[in-house]
Amino acid sequence: MTRGRAGMDDSVTASARWNRHRAREAALQILYYWEVGRVDLAQATATYWANQEDEPPPGRLRAFASDLARTTVEQLARIDELITAAAEHWRLSRMAVIDRLILRLAAAELLAGGDTPPGVIIDEALELAKTFSADDSVKFINGVLDGVRRRLEAEGGR
Repeated sequence: MTRGRAGMDDSVTASARWNRHRAREAALQILYYWEVGRVDLAQATATYWANQEDEPPPGRLRAFASDLARTTVEQLARIDELITAAAEHWRLSRMAVIDRLILRLAAAELLAGGDTPPGVIIDEALELAKTFSADDSVKFINGVLDGVRRRLEAEGGR
């Protein structure tokens, strides 16, 4: 077995990345319930977790997903401003729902400035787009999120 960073087994680090990815997928699906179902976030979150047939995620990953969805909704005005500025010639209302939600989710994480590097956040968003959206969306999401990242860096954020 090979060793990754800090002496961890590569299989352990890969598992940790997969779990965070799954948590981001859960956050995206919670946001989808919220946006399409036109329900409040608490109800969307409860509905999502109640409808899971698989084994529930560990508490910290469930909290990560729920917190990420909550942060997205709480910071929605600022997030939408960042996306609108970076998405030249595109109005949010004209974007596909799932693309808009992926952009919002990633922008929220970029804005939060946690310990995840911006490149990883953008890569995760691209993986979500590959899974849940159209092929053309991947390039679009990449370009918009890169613009969001640059603006936040220019403002002294990430």
